Order: sequence, then structure tokens, then C-alpha cells
Amino acid sequence: PQHEKDGGSGQQGRERMDGAREARRALRAGIAEESTALVVWELTQGEVGKTSEEWRAGLIREHPGVDKEAALGQVLLAAKSHFRFSPPDFEIFPAEIVEARLAEAESTRLREAFAVTGAQFFQKLWDIHTRKRGALVPQEIPDDELADKLKQLLLSRISDPDTSEDAAVWKLLVKGLPEIQHVPLILAIAWGLVPEHYNFWLDRADYQCGDDWAGQFAEEAGALPEKEDLVRRGLLQSDVPFVSVDPETTTDRDDAFFVERMQDGGYSARVSLACPACIWPFGSGLDKAVLRRSTSLYLPEGDLHMLPSAIGKDLFSLDAGKPRLSLVLDIRISPDGTLISTEPGLHSVCLSRNLDLETCESMLTGDEGGSDCAPGDESLEDMLRTALELSRILQARRIADGAVITERPDPEISVQGEGAQAVVRIEDGPEASLTHFVVGELMVLANGAIAAWAGERHIPLHFRTQDVALAKAFAGIGTQPHELTRGVPGLPPAFPGSPTCRQAGPRPAAYAPLTAPIRRYADLVNQAQILSFIESGAPLMGFEELNALLPILSSRLEAVTQVQRLRPRYWKLLFFKQQGDKKWWDAVVSEENEAFVTISLPWAQLLVRGRRRQFDEKTYPGMHLQVRLGKVNPLLNEIQIVDAREA
Repeated sequence: PQHEKDGGSGQQGRERMDGAREARRALRAGIAEESTALVVWELTQGEVGKTSEEWRAGLIREHPGVDKEAALGQVLLAAKSHFRFSPPDFEIFPAEIVEARLAEAESTRLREAFAVTGAQFFQKLWDIHTRKRGALVPQEIPDDELADKLKQLLLSRISDPDTSEDAAVWKLLVKGLPEIQHVPLILAIAWGLVPEHYNFWLDRADYQCGDDWAGQFAEEAGALPEKEDLVRRGLLQSDVPFVSVDPETTTDRDDAFFVERMQDGGYSARVSLACPACIWPFGSGLDKAVLRRSTSLYLPEGDLHMLPSAIGKDLFSLDAGKPRLSLVLDIRISPDGTLISTEPGLHSVCLSRNLDLETCESMLTGDEGGSDCAPGDESLEDMLRTALELSRILQARRIADGAVITERPDPEISVQGEGAQAVVRIEDGPEASLTHFVVGELMVLANGAIAAWAGERHIPLHFRTQDVALAKAFAGIGTQPHELTRGVPGLPPAFPGSPTCRQAGPRPAAYAPLTAPIRRYADLVNQAQILSFIESGAPLMGFEELNALLPILSSRLEAVTQVQRLRPRYWKLLFFKQQGDKKWWDAVVSEENEAFVTISLPWAQLLVRGRRRQFDEKTYPGMHLQVRLGKVNPLLNEIQIVDAREA
């Protein structure tokens, strides 16, 4: 039929056209392969800025023709680093722009190659974490250059997860991984760069362990012993039989005391404080490094000290029988606990005893069986009991003034083993002892007394402040979880502030930390202010200079104290994870509302919140329960109440 004949002819026509088009495309592709954009650029750059395609084609061919012109246009379009097509002409980039664009292109190429290889490697690390595969074999680890870049990237992200540096390549590297916290840490652990249970909070706070950080300041630190000896030899030796009381393992003793009753019924409390500020090189590299550390840390896995060991432990620690520089506060108190006077002075002291907590407690309680008192210690026991008598008067007065005091024993957390073999134990902490009570009250007295003394003389100090006001109803001593929750959550963390800020909580209205100069930088500065005023009549720093120091000190304290708060909680959660979800634990309801109930495990000092429907309708604050805990992820700070029942 005619239509079939015509249809066949049309099909053949289309095939001929497609063939001709493909032949022309192949022709132009072949010409394009022979054409060199670089040659055109070298012939034209610097001479002209924008020319037509025909003009450039004529530079390399006498009769270019339409196919040759089109082929060259394709070549120039592809050479984006050298040309830009602005129809109908091509713009020619100068040499400096071309170099920059080529460098950027090469950087992009390397970054993409890095991302592809790195992403594949990260996926293998993630599979190790999820136990989908075993450890890496050497052949799977990237070459040294790439491995170093990946290591540096992971460690950088561990210390600063929100950094914008390398954000684009990081996004490519983890594209296929779950979007959860701590991916860099998880990958680093799987790779073996850091151990299991790595304390990444220290990295984020830029707080180094040990004394290696102080190595670069060895010359500055090495000059201090000679200065200390020179100053101390120029002072009279105090004959007051000061006594320090610390845990048996303490190696940096920074306070001691001696209390006696006066003839008028009042009390004399003399507090001896280690005195690094007397010779401290403020403004030096060592000083700036110590400022960044800001405070010592006391963690379950070990203590980290603000000062280098040679300074904090050896040079200034108040060790019995060794002459030491000391800022001594001579405080007089009336029989009812009213502060009468405070007199600070620089002295050379030699402590009579370094008591441990157990020995001091036995002296205070008269427990002869638990005491290792030597003959002739009767006077020491009398002094300690006088200090206890004064401490009770001081606390009663503070409560009458509205102080909120919490008494809860700290649990004793121990970690045995390292890395994946770490096993956590939590034991009941000692009940509030008379020893802690006495030392605590005397230090509160000293810090409050020096604040009042400095205020009368308009000496600027760093004050510990909690700028809130609490109702009188909250005043007193809280021991139960629901009592602590009621009074304490309204109190923000205490940080250095101005002397005009209110002070809530257990301290006096004016409170300037001074009693731990080898453990806290704010105390070191305050000590320097007092000493300078005693010696010259003027503080070391004025109000403006001291306030200028406040932002960095506050920010560093906030970062470092976060380690002190979160690291013990991590070990607590790991403990409960290791115990499993089948055990029942004694708990107390801390607070409750229509949606949630918060329970406290008092012995572990751990709060856990659960949904209201998991509890009986009659649940109330102070109610004793038993709970099972599960779904614990210490790294993500997650723990859930699996079940609850009335005790």
C-alpha cells in the first residue's frame, strides 16, 4: 500500500538525518580534540579582553569553516578557567585570574577525592562501631598524607564540634552516617586514635593533663623558688601552731587554722593560707596559661591541678614542719558569731600538723579507738573542739540570716582499668562529718571576713555571686532530695562578679574567695589584691583592670567547671549501663507534675526524669520508690526509667 511505502521512505529519511547529524558531531569532536584552548588563550590574553569566536578561529586556521568554528567554541566553553562565554563573544581572563581559578579547581578536585576516599573509610569505622565488622587491616588505612588529614579533622571536631572550618568537606565525609552527636569521637575511638571513654570535655575546655603544658614556662617557674626563699627569710616566723585538715591523698594543702576562745567569751580564728600571690609573675606566659586553666579538677580517674606540680605541691603547699609563705587572717568573732575584726598579714609559718580527715574526726568525737593521737595531743583536741563550737555558732547565725545549706554526701566513684576494660564502682560517700563541717564553716568565715575588710577599704576583689534572692522559707539545712530540689534549682552557678551582686546560698552577703590560691585563679588574684594593699596601700589592679579580667575568667571557669560537672555523670551512667536493666534501685521522688516525675538516687546523687504514666497516681515528692533503669548511653547523656514501683 502507498502509506506503507511512504512510511518506509520517511523512516529512512530520519535515519539518514540522524546519521548525518552524528557524522557532523563526530567531525566536530575530532576537530575539538585537535584544538587547544591554551594556545588560543596564550595568543590572546593580555592583548584583547573580548573577541568573537570567528576571530580566534582565524588565529590558528586560515579558513576555519563553520565546523571548525563550532568545534573551537566547544573547546573554549569547556575551558572555564580561561574563558567566559558572554554571547556572542568570549571573555578572556587575565593570567592572575586564570592562576587563581586553576588553583581553586585543583583544590576542589583534591577535596572531592579526599571526601570520596575519606567517606568510604569513615563508613568502615562506623561499621566497626556498630559491630558490623571487625578491626581494620593495614591495607584499609589510607596513605599517610590522607590519614594525617583525617586524624587532624577528627581531633579538631572532637574539641570543637561546631567549628565552621572544613565544614563543606566534613559534610561530604559523613553524608552516609547517622546525624547524631559525637560522630567524630565515635569514629576516633573506632580508629584507635583515642581510647574508649575518652574525656573529650577536657579537649573542649582546652585543659591539658599532667605538667607537659608548663614545660614552655620552665624558666619562669624555675625563678620562683629563689624569690620565695628571699621573701620568706625577710619575715618573722609565726609561732601559731596551725593545723591543716585534708584527705589523706592531698598533696597541695592551701589552708590551715587555729581557733581559741577569748576571755570575753568570743573567739579568735586565725587562718593560714598558702601564698603564691606574693611572688606570682602576673602578666607572664605562665600566668596566662594558669588563667586559662582557672581551677583544679578532681575527677574519678584522677586529679588535674591548676598549677604545675613543682609550684603547687612542692613550693607553696602547707606541709607540716616546712617554713612556708602564708597570708594569715586574724579574725575576731563575738560570742554570738558577729564578725568584730579582720587583720590580714604576710608571715612565714611552719604548720604543726597535717591531719587527715579520719584522725581529725576521731579527735572531734573523742573516739579513742579510731584516733592515732600521740601523747600531748590534748591541746590539739581542745583546739579542734573549740573550732567545732565556733562553727556551730557561725552556721546558726547564717541560717538565721536566710542561708540555704545543703548537706548531701558525695558518692565515691572509682574506675578500675582503662579504655574498653574500664569498670566503674560507686559506693556511698561518708555522711556529713564534723570535720567537713568545721573546715567548711571556717573557710566561709575567712572568705566573708576578707570581703568585708576589703569593702571597708574600697579594695576591688573578685566576688563569688549568685544574683538571686530567695524567700526566708528556704533557709536552713536540706538533706532530702525533694528538699534540695525545692531550694537549690533556683540558684544559678556561682561565678566571679562585682561586689554589688547579691549572694544567695550558704555564704555571707559579701563573699570573696581567697582560701584556695593554689587551686583557683580567682583566689590567687584576690590574694594579690590584699597583699599589694598591705604592702603599698594600693591594690595590684584597679576596678577597671579587674573587671577587664572578669569576662575571660568567667568564660574559662564555665568551660572548665563543665568538665567537673559532666565527667562524673558520665561515669555514673556507665556504672548503671554495666549493671544492666534488671536490677531494682532505691529512689526518692524529687519533684513531679502532670507530665513528668523526677526521681533521685540519693546515694549516687543522680536525677532521672520519667513520664508520669510510668508512676502511680499517688506519687508525691519525698515518696520512696524502687526503679529499674535502662537504655543508658553515657556518651549521649541518656538514661531512662524502665519500670517503677512503690518501695
